[in-house]
Amino acid sequence: MTGWTWQYEGYDPADERLRESLCTLGNGYFATRGVLAECAADTVHYPGTYAAGVYNRLVSSVGGRQVENEDVVNLPNWLPLRFRRPGGIWLTPDTTPVLDHAVTLHLSSGLMERRTRFGLGADGVLLVRQLRFVHMADPHLAGLRTEFTAEGFSGPLEVEAALDGGVTNAGVPRYADLDGRHLTHVVTGTSQQDAVWLRCRTRTSDVRIACAARLTSPASVTVRHDLPRAVQTTRLDLTDGKTLTVDKVVALHTSRDPAISDPLHAAVDRVHRAAPFDELLAPHLTAWHQLWRRAEPDVPDEVGRILRLHLFHVLQTLSPHTADLDVGVPARGLHGEAYRGHVFWDELFVLPYLNLHFPEVSRALLHYRYRRLERARTAAHDAGRRGAMYPWQSGSDGREETQQLHLNPRSGRWLPDHSHLQHHVGSAIAYNVWQYCEAAGDEEFLHTKGAEMLLRISRFWADSASFDEQLGRFRIKGVVGPDEYHEAYPDASGPGLDDNAYTNVTAAWVLARTLEVLRHLPEPRRRELAERTGLDEAELDHWDHVSRTLHVPFHDGVISQFEGYGDLAELDWRGYRRRYGDIRRLDRILEAEGDTVNRYQASKQADVLMLGYLFSPSELQGVFRRLGLNLDERTWRRTVDHYLRRTSHGSTLSGLVHGWVLARARRRDAWKFCKEALQSDIADIQGGTTGEGIHLGAMAGTLDLVQRGLTGLETRGGALWLDPVPLPELSSYGITVRYHGHWGVRLRLESGSLEITVPSAGRHPIEVHLPGHRAVRVDPGETARLALLE
Repeated sequence: MTGWTWQYEGYDPADERLRESLCTLGNGYFATRGVLAECAADTVHYPGTYAAGVYNRLVSSVGGRQVENEDVVNLPNWLPLRFRRPGGIWLTPDTTPVLDHAVTLHLSSGLMERRTRFGLGADGVLLVRQLRFVHMADPHLAGLRTEFTAEGFSGPLEVEAALDGGVTNAGVPRYADLDGRHLTHVVTGTSQQDAVWLRCRTRTSDVRIACAARLTSPASVTVRHDLPRAVQTTRLDLTDGKTLTVDKVVALHTSRDPAISDPLHAAVDRVHRAAPFDELLAPHLTAWHQLWRRAEPDVPDEVGRILRLHLFHVLQTLSPHTADLDVGVPARGLHGEAYRGHVFWDELFVLPYLNLHFPEVSRALLHYRYRRLERARTAAHDAGRRGAMYPWQSGSDGREETQQLHLNPRSGRWLPDHSHLQHHVGSAIAYNVWQYCEAAGDEEFLHTKGAEMLLRISRFWADSASFDEQLGRFRIKGVVGPDEYHEAYPDASGPGLDDNAYTNVTAAWVLARTLEVLRHLPEPRRRELAERTGLDEAELDHWDHVSRTLHVPFHDGVISQFEGYGDLAELDWRGYRRRYGDIRRLDRILEAEGDTVNRYQASKQADVLMLGYLFSPSELQGVFRRLGLNLDERTWRRTVDHYLRRTSHGSTLSGLVHGWVLARARRRDAWKFCKEALQSDIADIQGGTTGEGIHLGAMAGTLDLVQRGLTGLETRGGALWLDPVPLPELSSYGITVRYHGHWGVRLRLESGSLEITVPSAGRHPIEVHLPGHRAVRVDPGETARLALLE
């Protein structure tokens, strides 16, 4: 790892899946895993290409049941390019001695470089160098340059390039029992200019897919069609010490693309018009340079290098090209098939970073949710509720995509999955609407689509709350919280928990925020919205009452994760760590033993502590005051300590949240968790999961940890609020943000001081608030240097 490169030396089959995920290249429209171009799918390698928003639904027979799942589709593989001496075996690192091997990811330029020296015995050595891009300026193009150099021999080399439509979804071993054959009607052909093409469609969603490839070689190129592959071959005459180059340029289109009539025509036309490989590099490099200039954090040393890698992968999944698409935030990026490519609440950890750099992307991702608002209303109606109930897992059309069964690899048993009861995803969407509008100053969105989403989500929460005469408070029953370990009470006949603290507090916040938005809507717009939704003053009064009286359980002077949590048994944490070592997935361990985590005070990830992630200390105290509850600093610290001792960190998000919260509650322990969040994918701390796709929420969350968490940055009331908490391990860094039309506002934190520069292009000053009731106005073109109070 250097400042701008990520390099792997040597070849180790056990590490290939991880490397392939972390060397994925993409542009927000599609991405391709970093598999070596000569390697096919097997137990070591897994080629995968995924286009944002391309899903297909299939029914599988699992455990004696018919189970329906929608998956992101592994598209035809455009990468294949293999080589051999005539009559010999195809050369790969698995079939031929490897003398030297290195794969380098060039972050600054979005290029993957590989260099391999194959030992050919008495025939000498073949050096293969490849350069690969997925074009960041033209989202439909990709390219592969391969340089062959003979060392100690001369003679012919056969090279075969292909488009392969025979792929399946087979990248996650846990899904092996599920049908992964998503492509059908594969047809190949040759264009008039000797490019090959392949077209197919998905089996049930009927998305048409087309790709076309152009091969440039110093020797003649021949074509053949071996369905489901379109093949181009060339025969190179190598000379000792000389290098010959073969370039492959590919275009990809689907029927979901705007402004095309037919994906095959678009792909063939695009590949013919594409410039030569060298000329294609220039706009690709420019596009990456612009992205880095807008979003790169200025953080020193190893932390800065890891953050660059994280930003690189965020931008490959969610780039400015995403603003033109109808897609959400896939939890595992476009890097693999884990979670079936579904959209969860992970946008809660992603959009806050994008809001201050690429607000047009955030807006598009919120449009994805708005377009599925009607489906969320239908789900609420079918559940006997008013308003909008968004699904825990989303895909193409907004229906609930959460699996009915999940496999415990430890026991081999398929178990019922109740995570669809995580209705708090609606609060996450509402939170992101509010945060985006505050950061971008987008009143148009807030007054239209944003206000309607907030209204419908609030209506769902108010209708889900039932009044308990004995408590004198409203309660929300039968849900599952972010913890996910607890799906039911011990020995209960059905799933669901009552009064999950995170769910209830965020529901109260959503109701209060919606009332605020409605109060400040322009009167004509408020009247329109009320007429459209049947909203009246009596309903608003009810919302206000619920937002002030939702029940938040406590036990032993701390916030309870849910009602009855304090009555659960304590787990022998030391004993389980001694027996199993890694107990991150404690739920699987206990189930394999015939036990259940539902019986214990144990959490997979931060749940109650998520409240400290979403809200600043003052805002969280304000929410509790509105509920008529006192959350002083001492109570919050006790709560943090209580759950810190009872969390197994079975999610990559857990370390992130703990680091964020501890930076303010117990600073001396914060860095341990910050470091774990930074290492989550590069060290694959979840034990093999990164090879199935990166954890996008954790990657974006670490960027936001520096951007908002450690700076205490809030965007509210038309001003920037800052309350820095410098850690000894990271006390000097800088960020550049886009705020209310100002491009390139620079913040620089040094020990004891804060520097803010507003670019001269802006029209209005920025108001900045600091602790101690200090406020300054920074005019365009000016820099303010402020001392920070201890």
